[in-house]
Amino acid sequence: MNNGNKAGQDPKENWVRLNVGGQVFQTTRMTLSRDPTSFLAKLIEQSVHDSCKDDTGAYLIDRDPSYFGPVLNYLRHGKLVINKDLAEEGVLEEAEFYNITQLIKLVKDRIKSRTGDNITNRTNVYRVLQCHEDELTQMVSTLSDGWKFEQLVNIGSQYTYGNGDHSEFLCVVSRECQNEEQSASSASNDRGKVLQQKGSRM
Repeated sequence: MNNGNKAGQDPKENWVRLNVGGQVFQTTRMTLSRDPTSFLAKLIEQSVHDSCKDDTGAYLIDRDPSYFGPVLNYLRHGKLVINKDLAEEGVLEEAEFYNITQLIKLVKDRIKSRTGDNITNRTNVYRVLQCHEDELTQMVSTLSDGWKFEQLVNIGSQYTYGNGDHSEFLCVVSRECQNEEQSASSASNDRGKVLQQKGSRM
């Protein structure tokens, strides 16, 4: 039976373990790559430092595992399924954190159909940025106007500068916005634009 593996490739390499808030999830690289611009896709593309993995080699992600299930299932089959004991707003928060564009739209549409409320006036905007170790100080200085760190992942020593090797990081930052239009217009005016420009190079 042909399972799509390349010749000589270890099938185990196609599987990925994620430790989300202490709960371990197992899935495939293909599933996590469904949205190539998402945090999850970028995470598995990198050679993540061991300090960002648990003892079993699972990627450490500091988020609520209860709301990660609907996110992962959406990546698996493209459908939004939310258990009745979970708040749709919580799933939206996670979809925004992982930057899964179509899932964000689906959850917003469901909330709007339930409440009749257009929630775009109270949303969080997340960015996944890649930066060098010696740029972290500059990153902190540009985190103004409501931007804050959410997750920092060491993706190992990737370049040499001066007398030693330096690491690169994936940084997830967030900012609460009044509405999508304000977010789009202010992005070009505030100091957060530096972060967005760096993220666009990824």
